[in-house]
Amino acid sequence: MSEHRRSAATFEGSVPLGQLPEPGEVPSHMTALVVRAERFGDPQTAFQVEERIEVPPLGPDEVLIGVKAAGVNYNNVWAARGYPVDVIAARQRAGEPYDFHIGGSDASGIVYATGDAVSDIRVGDEVIVHPGYWDPADPWIATGKDAMIAPSAQIWGYNTNFGSFAQFARVQAHQVLPKASRLSWAEAAAPTLVGTTAYRMLHGWAGNTLQAGDVVLVWGGSGGLGTQAIQLASLAGARAVAVVSDDERGQYAEKLGAIGYINRNDFSHWGIPPLVDDADGQKAWTAEARRFGKAVWDIVGERKDPAIVFEHPGSATIPTSILVCEPGGMVVICAGTTGYDAMVDLRYHWTRQKRLQGSHGTNDEQARAYNDLVRDGAIDPCVGRVVPFADLPRVHAEMGRGEQVFGNTVALVAAADENDGRG
Repeated sequence: MSEHRRSAATFEGSVPLGQLPEPGEVPSHMTALVVRAERFGDPQTAFQVEERIEVPPLGPDEVLIGVKAAGVNYNNVWAARGYPVDVIAARQRAGEPYDFHIGGSDASGIVYATGDAVSDIRVGDEVIVHPGYWDPADPWIATGKDAMIAPSAQIWGYNTNFGSFAQFARVQAHQVLPKASRLSWAEAAAPTLVGTTAYRMLHGWAGNTLQAGDVVLVWGGSGGLGTQAIQLASLAGARAVAVVSDDERGQYAEKLGAIGYINRNDFSHWGIPPLVDDADGQKAWTAEARRFGKAVWDIVGERKDPAIVFEHPGSATIPTSILVCEPGGMVVICAGTTGYDAMVDLRYHWTRQKRLQGSHGTNDEQARAYNDLVRDGAIDPCVGRVVPFADLPRVHAEMGRGEQVFGNTVALVAAADENDGRG
């Protein structure tokens, strides 16, 4: 037994992909989906399966998970591209020796080893992992402030190495949460990053937290983030209006609790609007954006603007989001999948006292609250498709091109099939 693998016996060698040894038996090497700097670019080629990656050592507060299934998120599209951050170089500058990246920020699996300081997690536990990751000794956290805003806060499996796209994943003990026994391994792995992100966006910002009766505009209502936001809004008694790209996606959003949907392809004003000195262009853009806002009213059945706009596209949609948000309301954003160079017309921002709030990841309290909803059956993980491990490069490439399926994509790692894991 190694110094940092309490209750685990290591052995030289590996096991075939799709299998795991008995809990507590840890091989020296594993199969993983790996990005290296010389392959940065298209995720289809940046990701490659490598069979002789050393299983990482554990620190005293860490846990080794034998991965059964792994969820897919846009963050590892960025990792594969090496843009906007070269995550490998960033970690090496901080002193990490590894010259590769193993992504994956959602996992379901079994505990195989624990660090010496871990007392409340046992080998053999069936768990999921939330993506919030930080230094417990960070002075910010020591004063009781939100851990996800701490200088050391990161997203596991993106900023950190040894995520879920491997037979074994290394996590901090506080990230480990109990798996819902009613869910398969695939279902359990699907929603945690998007779900906890959505929970923080809607419940995490005092003064603009989700309230019963609120109108909530949800961009990408049929995708991973949107499907979770719609359900969280509905559970709180709010009224979610989904924005989607076709009627089939809109109907899917309605099944999850949206009171209606808007097809964004019915409008033509996306992107940065004309400058103020272009009077005709401003007039045309504003008329189209107000027509979009009226579409929200038509669905709601009254002239009531969104109290919260749930944002993640970024540059294509932020000007409209700011315009249609109610006075004193909040546009809360966690990504920029259409670009980062968003424009805010400050006339609609300061005079109507709206809030543009960035939101990132989750803290432990929010992750536990969201996971409790999943375990209670109040939240559907919204698995859109389950793919084999070897298809992960392809599905990331498709996601990067905007070819997303309904809900969440999950890859099987050591689960036998998509139904495996239900208690």
